[in-house]
Amino acid sequence: MTYQDAINFLYNSLPVFQRDGASAYKPGLATSIALDDIFGNPHRAYPTIHIAGTNGKGSTAHTLAAVLARAGLKVGLYTSPHIFDFRERIRVNGRKIPQAAVVDFVERWKSEASGSELYPSFFELTSTMAFEYFANEKVDVAVIETGLGGRLDSTNIISPCLSIITNISLDHTGLLGDTVEKIAYEKAGIIKPGVPVVVGERLSETEPVFIDKAKEVGAPIYFADSVAGRIEEGKIIYQSTPFGEIVGELAGECQIKNTATILCAIQRLIENGFAITPDAVRAGFANVCGDTGLIGRWMTICKTPLTVCDTGHNIGGWEYIAHQLSSCGCGKLHLIVGFVNDKDISAILQKISDINVDKAIYFSAPSVPRGLPADLLAAKALEFGLSGTVVPDVNEALSLAKQSAGADDLILVAGSNFLVADIKLETL
Repeated sequence: MTYQDAINFLYNSLPVFQRDGASAYKPGLATSIALDDIFGNPHRAYPTIHIAGTNGKGSTAHTLAAVLARAGLKVGLYTSPHIFDFRERIRVNGRKIPQAAVVDFVERWKSEASGSELYPSFFELTSTMAFEYFANEKVDVAVIETGLGGRLDSTNIISPCLSIITNISLDHTGLLGDTVEKIAYEKAGIIKPGVPVVVGERLSETEPVFIDKAKEVGAPIYFADSVAGRIEEGKIIYQSTPFGEIVGELAGECQIKNTATILCAIQRLIENGFAITPDAVRAGFANVCGDTGLIGRWMTICKTPLTVCDTGHNIGGWEYIAHQLSSCGCGKLHLIVGFVNDKDISAILQKISDINVDKAIYFSAPSVPRGLPADLLAAKALEFGLSGTVVPDVNEALSLAKQSAGADDLILVAGSNFLVADIKLETL
């Protein structure tokens, strides 16, 4: 079996949420537990940190992994979805899982599956792959991001030393609930008996949900204090932290709240015996992209004209994007947007309409079966007073935007992860 054969099996033989949407979502832990048993319960071989939340999970997970690695630890990191390469999901100290390890796992599962009645989803099987790979690599700790929700997420079989819930906003409402309280209940499912939990954001609607769950299971709960940061030359400077001045490589405004969550989490880890120095904290924040391979978060992909991409796929993400755009001081915004077809994008389109900058809009579409056709997106946008150019291919849209952008303008590609994944960086 080649690596491409293994990838084809994972994508074509299993239900994949990113491709198929809700039909691929398998709530419940029975299959994950059974898979874990088959492969020898690998997640028990190392301590874990579990992260849930609507937005900020990936940035929080990558930054924590960078800090822990800078502290001298061997760190596993499991996140989703990937942008360009499946192996982005499973890393040890920033290095992607080797192709040979993916092939080996798939071959063994195919042999096992021939006599099994298990029919795992893509995420259930790849979570097991990650857990086993981290065990084989003898990691000191693994940072594990939930896929969807928390309570019934495939990753929720682990027994972490720390749980983190970044924030709550409306997303995947058809699966997790149509109010922030209901979504918070699902995310709170990662809170475990006696295990400290850090909550990154206080909302009057969700705070009682987390407090009640923590009280029910006897988990110490900590709400992150706010931190002050200023954006300077593409980075964020945090002057007053317990670890001295921090220069954050991640520059989107949403990172200020993520940083508050991360700093609170680091303090809890230190209290629980992790030897994390101020130098390790500062180095991790300053080098998170290079150390962990993080991409897609307010990421500069071209400097002339300034071109940025951001995987803002829900209203929580767009609250931060809109605020940043309204204060960025660019000459004109050339906005390329695209989404999947099972999202309620009304609130996002209203937020885009409210952005008070001169803008040209290109309506595009991710090249996945779930992609919302660009013409349908444009028609929906008209309801919010937004008009623009329909260009289904994001790379063609980028080319057109570059042709019309001035020296002080900003080109932003934002929306679905799959839209960003379609960008061909060599064409920039």
